[in-house]
Amino acid sequence: MKRCVYCKAELTDGRDIDVCDKCGFKVWGEKMFNTIVQNMKNARENGDLCHMNQVDDLPKNINDFRMLERV
Repeated sequence: MKRCVYCKAELTDGRDIDVCDKCGFKVWGEKMFNTIVQNMKNARENGDLCHMNQVDDLPKNINDFRMLERV
């Protein structure tokens, strides 16, 4: 379950940014936040996003992390 990084509200719409609309509007303003959300959606659709923020996707040992640093 994803939560907003500012207010911890649950995010249920599958967005790629961990910020709710309420907080996003306060931080960036409505127009800019909507642009950020749309650009993230476009990047996901184009395959340009790397989702390495899940524990299951992380390397299992330190040597695998070191290999990532060399890339």
